[in-house]
Amino acid sequence: MITGGAGLLGAEHAAALAEVGARVVVTDVADQALADVAARLSAEYGSDRIFARRMDVTDLTAVAAVAQELEQQGGVDILINNAAIDPKVKSDNEIEEMSRFEYFPLDQWNFQIKVGLTGAFLCSREFGARMAVRRRGVILNIASDLSVIAPDQRIYRRLGVPDSQQPVKPVAYSVIKAGLVGLTCYLATYWADKNVRVNALSPGGVYNQQPDEFVRKLTHLIPFGRMARRDEYRGAIQFLCSDASSYLTGQNIVIDGGRSVW
Repeated sequence: MITGGAGLLGAEHAAALAEVGARVVVTDVADQALADVAARLSAEYGSDRIFARRMDVTDLTAVAAVAQELEQQGGVDILINNAAIDPKVKSDNEIEEMSRFEYFPLDQWNFQIKVGLTGAFLCSREFGARMAVRRRGVILNIASDLSVIAPDQRIYRRLGVPDSQQPVKPVAYSVIKAGLVGLTCYLATYWADKNVRVNALSPGGVYNQQPDEFVRKLTHLIPFGRMARRDEYRGAIQFLCSDASSYLTGQNIVIDGGRSVW
Protein backbone atom coordinates (compact mmCIF):
# COMPACT_ATOMS: atom_id res chain seq x y z
CA MET A 1 0.00 0.00 0.00
CA ILE A 2 1.28 3.42 -0.98
CA THR A 3 0.17 6.71 0.55
CA GLY A 4 0.29 9.79 -1.62
CA GLY A 5 -0.02 7.40 -4.52
CA ALA A 6 -1.38 9.96 -6.96
CA GLY A 7 1.78 12.06 -6.84
CA LEU A 8 4.78 11.99 -9.15
CA LEU A 9 6.86 9.50 -7.17
CA GLY A 10 3.91 7.71 -5.60
CA ALA A 11 2.80 6.52 -9.03
CA GLU A 12 6.37 5.43 -9.80
CA HIS A 13 6.58 3.45 -6.56
CA ALA A 14 3.33 1.71 -7.49
CA ALA A 15 4.64 0.88 -10.95
CA ALA A 16 7.90 -0.43 -9.49
CA LEU A 17 6.07 -2.97 -7.34
CA ALA A 18 3.43 -3.84 -9.92
CA GLU A 19 6.07 -4.70 -12.51
CA VAL A 20 7.54 -7.34 -10.20
CA GLY A 21 4.18 -8.95 -9.48
CA ALA A 22 2.78 -7.16 -6.43
CA ARG A 23 -0.86 -6.29 -5.97
CA VAL A 24 -0.75 -2.57 -5.24
CA VAL A 25 -3.20 -0.35 -3.40
CA VAL A 26 -2.66 3.34 -4.17
CA THR A 27 -4.21 5.81 -1.75
CA ASP A 28 -4.59 9.59 -1.82
CA VAL A 29 -7.05 12.39 -1.09
CA ALA A 30 -6.87 13.84 -4.62
CA ASP A 31 -9.81 11.95 -6.10
CA GLN A 32 -9.35 12.68 -9.81
CA ALA A 33 -5.57 12.30 -9.76
CA LEU A 34 -5.97 9.02 -7.87
CA ALA A 35 -8.47 7.73 -10.41
CA ASP A 36 -6.20 8.76 -13.28
CA VAL A 37 -3.14 7.03 -11.80
CA ALA A 38 -5.10 3.87 -11.03
CA ALA A 39 -6.51 3.78 -14.57
CA ARG A 40 -3.10 4.27 -16.14
CA LEU A 41 -1.45 1.61 -13.98
CA SER A 42 -4.36 -0.81 -14.48
CA ALA A 43 -4.03 -0.45 -18.24
CA GLU A 44 -0.35 -1.34 -18.03
CA TYR A 45 -0.32 -3.99 -15.30
CA GLY A 46 -3.90 -5.27 -15.15
CA SER A 47 -6.94 -4.24 -13.14
CA ASP A 48 -6.47 -7.30 -10.92
CA ARG A 49 -3.16 -5.85 -9.69
CA ILE A 50 -4.03 -2.20 -9.09
CA PHE A 51 -6.53 -0.92 -6.53
CA ALA A 52 -7.36 2.60 -5.41
CA ARG A 53 -8.65 3.80 -2.06
CA ARG A 54 -9.35 7.35 -0.99
CA MET A 55 -7.60 7.71 2.35
CA ASP A 56 -6.61 10.76 4.36
CA VAL A 57 -3.45 9.82 6.26
CA THR A 58 -4.25 12.41 8.94
CA ASP A 59 -7.62 10.79 9.73
CA LEU A 60 -7.15 7.89 12.14
CA THR A 61 -10.65 6.58 11.50
CA ALA A 62 -10.06 6.48 7.75
CA VAL A 63 -6.64 4.83 8.09
CA ALA A 64 -7.96 2.21 10.50
CA ALA A 65 -10.90 1.45 8.22
CA VAL A 66 -8.67 0.83 5.21
CA ALA A 67 -6.29 -1.24 7.33
CA GLN A 68 -9.16 -3.40 8.57
CA GLU A 69 -10.60 -3.81 5.07
CA LEU A 70 -7.28 -4.92 3.61
CA GLU A 71 -6.57 -7.19 6.57
CA GLN A 72 -9.73 -9.10 5.73
CA GLN A 73 -8.32 -9.60 2.22
CA GLY A 74 -5.05 -11.08 3.45
CA GLY A 75 -3.30 -8.06 4.87
CA VAL A 76 -0.74 -5.55 3.68
CA ASP A 77 2.81 -6.91 3.36
CA ILE A 78 4.41 -3.62 2.28
CA LEU A 79 3.60 -0.09 3.40
CA ILE A 80 5.21 2.88 1.66
CA ASN A 81 4.72 6.12 3.57
CA ASN A 82 4.99 8.60 0.72
CA ALA A 83 2.34 11.26 1.44
CA ALA A 84 3.79 14.74 1.91
CA ILE A 85 3.28 18.44 1.30
CA ASP A 86 6.13 19.80 -0.82
CA PRO A 87 5.99 23.39 -2.13
CA LYS A 88 7.39 23.51 -5.67
CA VAL A 89 9.08 25.90 -8.03
CA LYS A 90 6.44 26.22 -10.74
CA SER A 91 7.68 28.22 -13.74
CA ASP A 92 10.22 30.79 -14.87
CA ASN A 93 8.07 33.71 -13.77
CA GLU A 94 5.99 32.11 -11.07
CA ILE A 95 7.32 30.70 -7.84
CA GLU A 96 4.91 29.32 -5.29
CA GLU A 97 5.35 31.42 -2.19
CA MET A 98 7.52 29.66 0.35
CA SER A 99 7.58 31.48 3.66
CA ARG A 100 10.82 32.41 5.33
CA PHE A 101 11.50 30.94 8.77
CA GLU A 102 10.79 34.19 10.60
CA TYR A 103 7.28 34.35 9.16
CA PHE A 104 6.44 30.71 8.53
CA PRO A 105 2.75 30.32 9.48
CA LEU A 106 1.98 28.10 12.44
CA ASP A 107 -1.01 26.62 10.64
CA GLN A 108 1.24 25.54 7.74
CA TRP A 109 3.77 24.05 10.17
CA ASN A 110 1.02 22.03 11.84
CA PHE A 111 -0.61 21.00 8.57
CA GLN A 112 2.58 19.88 6.84
CA ILE A 113 3.76 17.91 9.87
CA LYS A 114 0.31 16.37 10.23
CA VAL A 115 0.44 15.05 6.67
CA GLY A 116 4.11 14.14 6.32
CA LEU A 117 5.00 12.89 9.80
CA THR A 118 1.85 12.23 11.82
CA GLY A 119 0.36 10.52 8.76
CA ALA A 120 3.35 8.18 8.59
CA PHE A 121 3.01 7.50 12.33
CA LEU A 122 -0.69 6.62 12.02
CA CYS A 123 -0.21 4.41 8.96
CA SER A 124 2.78 2.66 10.49
CA ARG A 125 0.82 2.04 13.68
CA GLU A 126 -2.29 0.67 11.98
CA PHE A 127 -0.63 -1.37 9.24
CA GLY A 128 2.63 -2.16 11.04
CA ALA A 129 0.91 -3.54 14.13
CA ARG A 130 -0.96 -5.98 11.93
CA MET A 131 2.30 -6.95 10.22
CA ALA A 132 3.82 -7.61 13.64
CA VAL A 133 0.98 -9.97 14.54
CA ARG A 134 1.55 -11.88 11.27
CA ARG A 135 5.33 -11.68 11.92
CA ARG A 136 6.21 -10.36 8.48
CA GLY A 137 6.18 -7.09 6.64
CA VAL A 138 8.06 -4.12 5.25
CA ILE A 139 7.61 -0.43 5.97
CA LEU A 140 9.42 2.04 3.72
CA ASN A 141 9.41 5.73 4.61
CA ILE A 142 10.08 8.12 1.74
CA ALA A 143 12.35 10.81 3.14
CA SER A 144 14.63 13.10 1.09
CA ASP A 145 18.24 14.08 0.63
CA LEU A 146 17.15 17.00 2.82
CA SER A 147 16.91 14.51 5.69
CA VAL A 148 20.71 14.53 5.84
CA ILE A 149 21.67 17.94 4.42
CA ALA A 150 20.25 21.44 4.69
CA PRO A 151 18.50 22.97 1.69
CA ASP A 152 20.75 25.29 -0.28
CA GLN A 153 18.51 28.34 -0.28
CA ARG A 154 20.58 29.97 -3.02
CA ILE A 155 18.85 27.88 -5.67
CA TYR A 156 15.52 29.56 -4.87
CA ARG A 157 16.77 33.15 -5.05
CA ARG A 158 15.14 35.64 -7.41
CA LEU A 159 16.85 38.64 -8.93
CA GLY A 160 15.75 42.01 -7.64
CA VAL A 161 14.11 40.67 -4.49
CA PRO A 162 15.36 41.93 -1.09
CA ASP A 163 17.07 39.33 1.10
CA SER A 164 14.30 39.54 3.66
CA GLN A 165 11.75 38.55 1.00
CA GLN A 166 13.66 35.87 -0.90
CA PRO A 167 11.71 32.58 -1.23
CA VAL A 168 13.15 29.58 0.62
CA LYS A 169 12.48 25.91 1.09
CA PRO A 170 10.19 25.88 4.14
CA VAL A 171 11.52 24.62 7.46
CA ALA A 172 8.76 22.04 7.89
CA TYR A 173 9.92 19.97 4.92
CA SER A 174 13.41 19.35 6.32
CA VAL A 175 12.10 18.66 9.81
CA ILE A 176 9.54 16.16 8.51
CA LYS A 177 12.05 14.27 6.40
CA ALA A 178 14.57 14.08 9.26
CA GLY A 179 11.72 12.97 11.50
CA LEU A 180 10.86 10.14 9.13
CA VAL A 181 14.41 8.84 9.46
CA GLY A 182 14.02 8.96 13.24
CA LEU A 183 10.72 7.07 12.98
CA THR A 184 12.46 4.53 10.76
CA CYS A 185 15.16 3.82 13.33
CA TYR A 186 12.64 3.58 16.15
CA LEU A 187 10.32 1.14 14.39
CA ALA A 188 13.17 -0.95 12.98
CA THR A 189 14.28 -1.85 16.48
CA TYR A 190 10.79 -1.92 17.97
CA TRP A 191 9.54 -4.60 15.58
CA ALA A 192 12.82 -6.36 14.80
CA ASP A 193 11.74 -9.46 16.74
CA LYS A 194 8.49 -9.53 14.77
CA ASN A 195 10.30 -9.75 11.41
CA VAL A 196 9.01 -6.35 10.30
CA ARG A 197 11.73 -4.46 8.45
CA VAL A 198 11.65 -0.67 8.37
CA ASN A 199 13.88 1.49 6.15
CA ALA A 200 13.89 4.94 4.59
CA LEU A 201 14.62 6.00 1.04
CA SER A 202 15.94 9.53 0.54
CA PRO A 203 15.63 10.58 -3.10
CA GLY A 204 17.26 13.63 -4.60
CA GLY A 205 15.42 16.09 -6.83
CA VAL A 206 13.38 14.64 -9.68
CA TYR A 207 13.14 16.52 -12.96
CA ASN A 208 9.55 17.51 -13.70
CA GLN A 209 9.70 20.47 -16.08
CA GLN A 210 11.01 22.88 -13.44
CA PRO A 211 12.22 26.30 -14.64
CA ASP A 212 15.55 26.17 -16.46
CA GLU A 213 17.27 28.54 -14.03
CA PHE A 214 16.26 26.44 -11.03
CA VAL A 215 17.44 23.26 -12.75
CA ARG A 216 20.77 24.89 -13.63
CA LYS A 217 21.37 25.97 -10.03
CA LEU A 218 20.41 22.61 -8.57
CA THR A 219 22.36 20.47 -11.01
CA HIS A 220 25.45 22.55 -10.24
CA LEU A 221 25.24 21.03 -6.74
CA ILE A 222 25.03 17.43 -8.00
CA PRO A 223 28.17 15.51 -9.03
CA PHE A 224 26.24 13.70 -11.78
CA GLY A 225 25.28 17.10 -13.17
CA ARG A 226 21.59 16.36 -13.55
CA MET A 227 18.39 15.74 -11.64
CA ALA A 228 16.95 12.25 -11.34
CA ARG A 229 14.56 10.82 -13.90
CA ARG A 230 11.24 9.92 -12.34
CA ASP A 231 11.76 6.19 -12.93
CA GLU A 232 15.29 5.98 -11.49
CA TYR A 233 14.12 4.98 -8.01
CA ARG A 234 12.19 1.93 -9.16
CA GLY A 235 15.08 -0.46 -8.61
CA ALA A 236 15.63 0.85 -5.09
CA ILE A 237 11.93 0.42 -4.26
CA GLN A 238 11.99 -3.16 -5.53
CA PHE A 239 15.14 -3.93 -3.54
CA LEU A 240 13.96 -2.35 -0.29
CA CYS A 241 10.51 -3.95 -0.44
CA SER A 242 11.62 -7.46 -1.35
CA ASP A 243 13.59 -10.30 0.23
CA ALA A 244 16.62 -9.03 -1.70
CA SER A 245 17.08 -6.73 1.31
CA SER A 246 16.10 -9.31 3.93
CA TYR A 247 18.99 -8.37 6.27
CA LEU A 248 18.52 -4.61 5.94
CA THR A 249 16.59 -2.61 8.50
CA GLY A 250 16.80 0.77 10.19
CA GLN A 251 18.72 2.35 7.32
CA ASN A 252 18.31 5.54 5.32
CA ILE A 253 19.29 4.90 1.72
CA VAL A 254 20.26 8.19 0.08
CA ILE A 255 20.08 8.24 -3.74
CA ASP A 256 20.79 11.79 -4.85
CA GLY A 257 23.38 11.68 -7.62
CA GLY A 258 26.07 12.36 -5.02
CA ARG A 259 24.75 15.73 -3.85
CA SER A 260 24.95 14.93 -0.14
CA VAL A 261 28.61 13.91 -0.29
CA TRP A 262 29.96 16.87 -2.26
